[in-house]
Amino acid sequence: MRKDIENTEDIKVLVDSFYAKVNEDELLAPIFNKVAKVNWETHLPRMYAFWNSLLLDSNEYRGQPFDKHAEHSAHIHALHFDRWIRLFSATIDEHFDGPKAKLAKTRAESIGAIFQYKMDFIRMNPIVPEE
Repeated sequence: MRKDIENTEDIKVLVDSFYAKVNEDELLAPIFNKVAKVNWETHLPRMYAFWNSLLLDSNEYRGQPFDKHAEHSAHIHALHFDRWIRLFSATIDEHFDGPKAKLAKTRAESIGAIFQYKMDFIRMNPIVPEE
């Protein structure tokens, strides 16, 4: 029987398992590793803090998560967000069950939808430099 997400160790299991899937995924791995050139040593602790803040009310995450993603809006599209959500939800379902697990999926879907909307907007409304 799977338990709910209860503490930082559970968050680490979620984040580490999810990004292991991302790094094996033929669609997402190139975005993370070749386009964004993610430094995993700094990214993973940031993601622990992010999900701890969202799910366990730790208030340890500080930052604007969209800003880093916006830089890559030319390369990230709906199919990437769909895959990201599918892998994230699958990772939760493999390890956890309960109200926090459901909340994690809901929050991930919301974040994905908002990021996708903003990136679509950026692509459709490029900033034209003034002459």
